Amino acid sequence: MKKLLLSLLLVVTLSTPAYAKINVCATLPWIGSLASELGKDKVNIKVLVKPSQDPHFIEAKPSMILAARDADILMYNGLDLEIGYLPLLFESSRNRRIQPGQPGNFDCSRFVNVIEKQPTADRSMGDVHPLGNPHYHYSPSNILRVARGMAQELSNVDPANSSSYRTNLASFEERLRNRQIQWDNKSLKGKRYVSYHKLFEYMAKEFGFQLVGYVEPKPGIPPSAGHIEKLIETIKKTKVDGILVTPSYGKEEAEALSKKTSVRVIIIPQDVGSVPGTNDWFSFMDTVLSSLQ
Repeated sequence: MKKLLLSLLLVVTLSTPAYAKINVCATLPWIGSLASELGKDKVNIKVLVKPSQDPHFIEAKPSMILAARDADILMYNGLDLEIGYLPLLFESSRNRRIQPGQPGNFDCSRFVNVIEKQPTADRSMGDVHPLGNPHYHYSPSNILRVARGMAQELSNVDPANSSSYRTNLASFEERLRNRQIQWDNKSLKGKRYVSYHKLFEYMAKEFGFQLVGYVEPKPGIPPSAGHIEKLIETIKKTKVDGILVTPSYGKEEAEALSKKTSVRVIIIPQDVGSVPGTNDWFSFMDTVLSSLQ
């Protein structure tokens, strides 16, 4: 009887295919959210940057290097947003699968209609991104392009499960179409806002609102008293609907400006998971657009 049971167990074991999950290393939470939507049970996902962290000021840690070393795919925002740590991950991980030019190197920005490219840039311009504005995760149209590219890349790395990735992409597209109808009814066209940093340009273009000024005189440069006085004049002339900040960027300065102008401060989530109720990219965008109303 024991021999029979062992024989049956061996047959079952040999006849059952063992599919290893794809290890996805994502730099930012929104990228991990998309990878989860498209990969589902076929992927293991490790996100390097926490939702509470400002992505502009991240340094490489040993845990990041270990995650990159084990990755089948490294997915990143691109446009030099990760310039402070990504080159070190490529070098120190010694993982040939994720090196530039390899199938496991997935630069999400390759699929984006990039705005604000700078033909020339120097330190006098502040912390500009010469390759273009990297904050396209607030743009549904660009996220759709990224999702399509991501599904294809997963299929390239894991062709055995390509049908699953295509099915998951179709579900993602349908969900986005339905959500877009709700988002288009938010009536943001014609609204005017001041922003602390140049974070919301893609969203403004897509949803029809205006950004009439910035608390930062230049990206990454703290405001002077003279700049704030000019900004107060702009706010009074244009009847601004709100001052936009993120939980980790510019709240103190925005609140001081609010006291001088009586314009409300609107805290916008900076990424998936940065405020309660933003557990995936869809709920993140729900919260962002509702905050603007």
